[in-house]
Amino acid sequence: MKYIGMVLISALLFGASTPLGKILLDSLPPFLLAGLLYLGAAMGVLPFAREKRNRISLCAMGTKNIWRLVGAIGFGGIIGPVLLLFGLKIAPAASVAMWLNLELVATALLGYILFQDHLGVYGWLGVIGTIGASLLLSWQEGAGGFQALLFLGGASFCWGLDNHLTAIIDGITPTQSTFWKGMAAGTTNIVISFLFESWKIDIRLIPAAIIVGVFAYGFSISLYILAAQNLGATRGQMIFSCAPFFGVLLSVLLLGEHISSLQIAAAGILILSLVILFRDQHGHAHAHDPAYHKHGHRHDDDHHEHHLTENMQKTHTHWHQHKPVCHSHPHWPDLHHRHNH
Repeated sequence: MKYIGMVLISALLFGASTPLGKILLDSLPPFLLAGLLYLGAAMGVLPFAREKRNRISLCAMGTKNIWRLVGAIGFGGIIGPVLLLFGLKIAPAASVAMWLNLELVATALLGYILFQDHLGVYGWLGVIGTIGASLLLSWQEGAGGFQALLFLGGASFCWGLDNHLTAIIDGITPTQSTFWKGMAAGTTNIVISFLFESWKIDIRLIPAAIIVGVFAYGFSISLYILAAQNLGATRGQMIFSCAPFFGVLLSVLLLGEHISSLQIAAAGILILSLVILFRDQHGHAHAHDPAYHKHGHRHDDDHHEHHLTENMQKTHTHWHQHKPVCHSHPHWPDLHHRHNH
């Protein structure tokens, strides 16, 4: 129950980012706000990334993994958040919160098209249902709704690429990846804002935006990773998928937005689509370079080399070093970074 509660808190914090971002957008331009939020995310994960046993040098990652990280920073940290905020500026926060489920669809489709991931019947049904619900939401908002949907679709595409790139990065932990993404992307977007956006802002809102980033992104991601290591990625992801609906609830409570019957219908379709999409379980061969990571496993699994012990079938968690390894394991599309090592 403790870890389920941690995922729910993580989902609540992440869901709060949409209505709070809408409030901050009234006074802060999109590039500046995106930069501040991601700097806050870096601060939020810093205690976990600096943990002594987690310290792994970027220099030890190798050129291939450095470029993967650069791609994840560019798509997931610089472009994606700005597109989200441009969409949030012109559409209700409740609709944007539900459109965030498009990241799941983008990750699944990019996996199928570019990375030879399997997408079965349930997967396609879930994808079609999510897209249909998104179009239904945009229909309600009129021309502005379709424009906002294009921004959110672009952001989801960027985060889908980010998910796949982060999934194959070896040599750093998920929290370290989030830290570097937050620092690099946050600084870049603030510089872009300084060069091209108006800075006639209330300076008191800058710390507020950073605090939102610390909790809604940094703490949220850290809590999710810690819980998922103990619950398993799939269970953690299923619980976390309620985050957009927390965003809808908070949009009503904080912004006084009205939820229409069309939005309720779209929410129902989204929930059904997510349930169907999570049924699309499959296995595939998966290769890793040498890596150092932490996860729950048993000593009698099929891809970790351990000496025989008395508690072969007891699941536990610890840090260890992988040799180059190729193995097969179950896989689901998810909302966060998949197979992080």
